[in-house]
Order: sequence, then C-alpha cells, then structure tokens
Amino acid sequence: MKLKLEVALSGVAIAVLSSMTSVYAAPVYEIQNIIEKTDEYNPSGYPDVDGTLPGTRNGYGTGVNANMEMIGLSQGRKKLSDDDIEDGGIIDEEDGIAPAEQIRYSIFEPILANNFSFFAEQNATPTPWAPEFLKINGQTSRADDGDTSANAANSPSPNNSVDVSLFALNNAGVKVGSMSAPQKTMDYVGTDTEQKFWYYRDYEERGVAVNTDGTQVELLPPYTQYVKDDDVVSLGGRSIGAEINESGLVVGYASTALSKFGTERVDVCLSTNNTLPLDICVQREQFPDLNGVRNIQYQMRAYVWQLNADNTAVETSEELPFGLDPTGSDFVFTSQGLGVNAAGTVVGRSNVYRYGDTDNLRNDAAYWEKDAHGKYQYKWVPVRDDDVLNSIAFDINDSGILVGSFKSYLSGYVRDKFFYYDTTTPDTPIVIPNDFGTSTSDLSSKPKSINTHGQVVGYIETSYDKELPRPKEAFYFDMKANEGKGEFVNLNNQLTCESKGYEKDANGEWKRQSIIVKDGTGTELSYNADFTLVDAVSISDDGTIVGTVFVRKPRYKFDADGELILGENGLPLFELNGFGQPLTSYLPRSVVLTPATGATACTAIDDDDANAPYERKGASMWWALALTPLLWLRRKSLTRQSLSL
Repeated sequence: MKLKLEVALSGVAIAVLSSMTSVYAAPVYEIQNIIEKTDEYNPSGYPDVDGTLPGTRNGYGTGVNANMEMIGLSQGRKKLSDDDIEDGGIIDEEDGIAPAEQIRYSIFEPILANNFSFFAEQNATPTPWAPEFLKINGQTSRADDGDTSANAANSPSPNNSVDVSLFALNNAGVKVGSMSAPQKTMDYVGTDTEQKFWYYRDYEERGVAVNTDGTQVELLPPYTQYVKDDDVVSLGGRSIGAEINESGLVVGYASTALSKFGTERVDVCLSTNNTLPLDICVQREQFPDLNGVRNIQYQMRAYVWQLNADNTAVETSEELPFGLDPTGSDFVFTSQGLGVNAAGTVVGRSNVYRYGDTDNLRNDAAYWEKDAHGKYQYKWVPVRDDDVLNSIAFDINDSGILVGSFKSYLSGYVRDKFFYYDTTTPDTPIVIPNDFGTSTSDLSSKPKSINTHGQVVGYIETSYDKELPRPKEAFYFDMKANEGKGEFVNLNNQLTCESKGYEKDANGEWKRQSIIVKDGTGTELSYNADFTLVDAVSISDDGTIVGTVFVRKPRYKFDADGELILGENGLPLFELNGFGQPLTSYLPRSVVLTPATGATACTAIDDDDANAPYERKGASMWWALALTPLLWLRRKSLTRQSLSL
C-alpha cells in the first residue's frame, strides 16, 4: 500500500476548509468548568476556566473515566519564555510521555518541582470539577512551598522537590503516572565557602499507581543498579505508567539496561579521577542539560504491571517483546506501551528494522496481544510506505481499533497524520480519514483517545501556512457516522456560545463578554473573553472529553528571578508593547466537555474591534500550545508567588 498524500489547495479551498463547520450531526458540547471569578485584578468578576491548581501557571487535562472523574497536570514553577512554549510543554517532539518543563538542574542548587497533578469530579462541592491537589510521594502543593527566595538556596529542607505527572485513571479511580524521588542533601566539601550542600535524589522518574484512598504502588523498573566488579551503583532506573484498564493492568515502559555511553559515564564516577562523592557524581550525569539530554541513558522497553485485586501491590510484571533483536548493537533502542484495552492488548511503538532491513531502523507503531498460551507477541502496524518516517499508536478500544499517527512529507513538509487500524483484521490496511474536506489534507493531526463507540479525539492544525507555526485545535471524529465514512469536526465549532466566551446583550444578541482589569499603575485594560479548545486527550464512553483550552489573559511583567513586578497598589504591572499598549496572550487550562443535549452550536461571529488590546504574536500565541501525554499527554510556569494568573 502506498500512501499518496501530496496536497495542492487553491486559495478558495483554503478559505472554505478553514471556515467549515460540521456537515453532520456531531454532538454539541459545553465546557463544564467555566466559573465566574473575582479577585484583586478584577473585583467586578469575569469568566474563567477553573483548570489548574492555585499558584501554577498552566493546566492540562490528561484523563477521564466513566464516573465523571478526571485527572490533570499543573505546571510550572517559572515564567515561560517563548522558547519554552514553542519547544517544551506536555508532548515532546517524539510523542512519548513528555519530560517535565525544562528548568535548570544542578547538584549545587535545591531541586524545584515543576509538575503537580490534580483530581476533579462532577460531584465535588461546593464547585464541580474544581482541581484538587493530589499529595503523592510526599509532594507538597505550591501553596505550601514555603520559602522560595534566594535565601533558601542553601537550606537543607528546601521547598518542594518532587515532580508528579498522572496520565490515566480507570473506573475504579486508580490513577497511574510517574513521580520523582524527594531531594536529599549531602554536606558540601570543596573550595566554595558559601556552598553548604550538594543536592541529589534516589531516582529521577518512577512509575506509580495511586488508589482512591491514597495508597501508592511503585511500578519498579527491572534495572535500577549498575554492577562492576565489587562496585554496586544505585541509579534508580526509569519507569512510567501510561495507562490502566479495568482489571488493573498498567502499561508503560521501563529501563532494562544501561546504554553504552551511560556505562562509560558511571565508570568515570567510579574512577580515581572523580573528586565528587559517588552519589553526587551519578546525579550530575542523570540531570538533563539545557537541551534535555541526560548523559546516563537507559535501554527502555514496553512494560506491563498487573496490580492485585485491591490495587495495593504489583502482582506480576513483564517486559513486552521488542520489535527487533538488539544483540550486538550499542544503539539506544526504545519501545513504549501507551494504551491498553479490556482484553489486555497493548499499543504503543517500538524500534524495528522495517521489512527486516538492518539499514532501515525505524520507530513504528506496534501492538502486543496474547497468543493461545497467554504470551504477549509483538505485532507491527503496517504503515507500508518508505516515505513514512515513523509512526506511533496512542490508544485502542475494546473492539480492537487502535488510533495513531505517522510522520511523512506532505506537500514538501514533514507532517503528522491521524490513522486508525483494525487489529482484528491485521491484513487490512490502515485508514487515513478525511479531515475538513472530501480528501486528506496536509494538516497535521494526532488522535489521543478512542472509546468503545469509535469516537476519537485529538488535535489538528487549522492553518495552511507553509513557513509559519500552524495553529492547533481539538477535533472529534466519529468513525461510524455518515454510513461508516466517518465524520471529522473541529470541536470549537461544536461549542455552545457560553462555552466560547459569549453572553447575550440587552437586545438578545450574542456578544463577547467584556473583561476589565487594572494593574499596579491603575492602568485599565479591557479585552474580550475567549476560550479556544486546542487539544482533546481523553473521551469516555458517554462522550465526556477532557483536554486543554486556551484562555485569553493579560500579560504581566516579571523580573530576572521570575518574580512578578508589583506596583504601589500591590497589583502586578502589565507587559506593554512598543507603543505602550497592554499585551494579552493565551494560557492553557484543563477543560471538561460534556454533550449538551438539545443545545445548538454557536454561530456568533465576532465584530471587528479596532480598540482591542494588542495581542502578542509569536510563540506565546495560542497556536503555539505547549502540546501533549505526557509528559506526552497521551492522554502530553510560574512565578514563585502563590498566584494563579
């Protein structure tokens, strides 16, 4: 099967496709966690999305179950730069579970957490869907961080150092993800008279399952120690729990060996040339550099952990078969389990020599299912085109339909395209749905979740610009609609007017809600409410969706230390453009969507507003969303003050 996806679109076609709404009867949705917020910035009140923890800058929804419960991720501790927003975020370039937002790590400085997970539910009182901080592995909330100033730099008991990221939960409320170990200190010995301690921890990333009563179960990797002669070096290893099914089967990936280069770096720490204590030297090698690269790298493999009946311990664990034989190679190979269905079929990706050609190493979508003897077998997803650079499978439903994306050149540019594949008929090709037109476009698209009804959610680009970053918005796809041809819609076109930031005026006409905010100089900023869905990451069988919405906010000034600059009245100062105009931008918030029975999708059109505040262009615009687990957000920053801007 050859995939011919070169697309040439006329200017008229682009205009038509960009403005299309649903042709079919896709559900109308409403945002459930919009609140009327009042604070010192706007005492008269304004609409906001209650989608992140207090004191954190960004919020992302990561999972939802059938009991109207969700989990999410709040980041971060520092002010985001344009580069952070463009290159960091939840979903990394390789689409696995993404690393924490980049902050500086050093053995000479306290370790500052940046990822905080939360739980929310429809039945919460007094506010439904209000994020509730989850205390895992001793992590403290941002509100309890204590002293985060420079005076705390040499404190032996610094503010929170544990990072926690949760990615999925089942109907029993068991949540899975990853956590870091708490910070430890060791008395410093050296020439710097002002340095008191070295800082390290026992492991950087370890899978965890969390029961409803808070019981935590470590999802241990098989490889945690390096042994050479008589030396045993504790490395901690790495593991991540990515998804869990209703029988308590957790899938993810774990370290099974140390890379060749990693071995060499540990050997340096063991040598007489090393002047640091062993644990400190190893920690230095495990911390990421400014590019996110760690010297100590592991061979990572797809892995499963079976919890016991009451979800309080791991009963069995197993490495899944790899897509190739790595014997004799010094390469760092990777496989990942990212999704699982009720039957225990696992989906993800694995390195593979495509067509058995050892010169054709790829990282391709894969699934693992049990044979007649109960043993997992590796299966390659047949994306049979040499132009496909790599592929990945994110989720699978109980009917055996997996969803994923492949990366290929489309119209001369590398793009990602959503596909689905029926594992029960493995000889059939993958299906690449049409998106906004009657054929496949060159818009990048990625699915994140599929339910039992064949309804898929994810994100898709919405601009045909060739040289500029393209905006991304959430999509909904029903593979059974339109007589089995499928129905693909932009979820923003399926929202009620209230869920897009509109209200009715005195004449009964829909208008954007106006928000008025003052800053530390008394300057007044007036702007319109705006909520834009940029990613949908999980859909339950009743159609409830969680994901990420961008909320329009004022931009405030920060000093070099990431602290808000306050005016004489105690309020922060607006950031201004070159003409002295206040700036607004968009911040991510977790979002909960439910079908709005009997409602109609909003068709209101904004009037041109020549007096609107300047809206910052570039990487901090909404289209440069820090996508995606988790962390990918498979399912994919703050000031140091306890403020939620």
